[in-house]
Amino acid sequence: MDFELNYEIASTADFIYSRKFTRVALQDSIRIVRALRAKLGSLRSSDGERGVDDKDIGLFVMADTTYGSCCVDEVGASHIDADCVIHYGHTCLSPTSTLPAFFVFGKASINTSNCIENLSKHALTNGKPILVLYGLEYAHAIPHIREAVKVASSSYGSGLKLEINFADVMCTVITPSKDHKSLCGPAGGCTRHTIGGLVWNIPDRKKMEEHLLFWIGSDNSAFANVVLTFNGCEIVRYDATEERLLTDVSQPLKILKRRYYLVEKAKDANIIGVLVGTLGVAGYLHMIHQMKELITKAGKKAYTLVMGKPNPAKLANFPECDVFINVSCAQTALLDSKEFLAPVITPFEAMLAFGRGTQWTGAYVMEFRDLMSSSPVEGSDQAEEARFSFLKGGYVEDVAQPETENGEEEKEGALALANAAEKALQLRDRSLDPIVKGTAKSGAEYFVSRSYHGLEMQCNSSSPEPYAIGRSGKASGYDDEKSKQEIQ
Repeated sequence: MDFELNYEIASTADFIYSRKFTRVALQDSIRIVRALRAKLGSLRSSDGERGVDDKDIGLFVMADTTYGSCCVDEVGASHIDADCVIHYGHTCLSPTSTLPAFFVFGKASINTSNCIENLSKHALTNGKPILVLYGLEYAHAIPHIREAVKVASSSYGSGLKLEINFADVMCTVITPSKDHKSLCGPAGGCTRHTIGGLVWNIPDRKKMEEHLLFWIGSDNSAFANVVLTFNGCEIVRYDATEERLLTDVSQPLKILKRRYYLVEKAKDANIIGVLVGTLGVAGYLHMIHQMKELITKAGKKAYTLVMGKPNPAKLANFPECDVFINVSCAQTALLDSKEFLAPVITPFEAMLAFGRGTQWTGAYVMEFRDLMSSSPVEGSDQAEEARFSFLKGGYVEDVAQPETENGEEEKEGALALANAAEKALQLRDRSLDPIVKGTAKSGAEYFVSRSYHGLEMQCNSSSPEPYAIGRSGKASGYDDEKSKQEIQ
């Protein structure tokens, strides 16, 4: 495929030139910079009234992203004081906070004839209305597939009518919005559905279960979001790389069982770390505050951690945290935490775990913006009730944070001392009482109770200590051990 056509050099240059941007951040290679400079130069020469030289437009290639590569790297762009960001490749199309962004999805190769044949045959044999979803890298081929399906549907005659709906790409240009709550999805009262950068109009979400979802693309994070969000629908996947239709998606559905287990495990957590998984998606700060409020109302400790892309080694530095909440875009929210010391859950799973009286109906929400209209605070009468822990096999009474008349936590006086003493009590003999009292320790209390506190520091003396000679030899037999064996 032609390089300039694949990377949409003409439309990108027109976006930069028409909006008079002078500092542009690119999330891709230097080869694109050369092509953009040539195109901007041709636009300048054809527009005599334009007073800005193409050399005055700074094009900066950014290195590895601070967070997920699917998000617009506003942090990296702010280092060069950029006016906009050009994003290339796979994206989540999450709304930005400060900078406008232009998206180039790329054009992956696909055998449209084979795809149309599989789509038409499956629509005839299944009998359900079909909703076609796809990876954004195949968006360039969807208009041709849509027209071909219409022709194929009319050729079957009036007796057989194929009901096939195609999702549309949400947008290619994103402008920051001051009101992040207006960007909410179905939970905020919107009638259209959005996921993975696609949008379609089916007003009643329950009617989605009557549809068959036909996914065009690979088994990536976007497809995992579709499987979890619409777990009640029948889903098939057309692999454009191998040119075959896969009807068995039982393996992705196992993710849903795994997520339910993590929710139950999070209910028994006392110290929760809130991971800042993005600094560019609109509304992330509001969601972090909402998560901290939810955790505090549940009688647990919350710590906010900013570390970029999380991995097992980074999170292992915080062993006091029983669970982590990853506040990020939908594409990077699901982390396979099997290798992690503590599980990592999404904000939706945190609301299920820490919101008293909530039950999982099977619906799953990936976008944290869809949760902003949800109230994280439950009634205080429900917080006093014991809950049953499936992992501990008994009832657990969570510690409730004491509140004053103004709603602030009690920090002084005899009441605070009594509450602190109550938190420290633990039931040692479970045979006497079936209810286990939960404990809400802080990070400082955790380190005090640890057996290893690091190297011993002699703070009382300022004089240097004599160095000690260690053991010599191999671990299988040190020199001093050999000498002892010879004596014996």
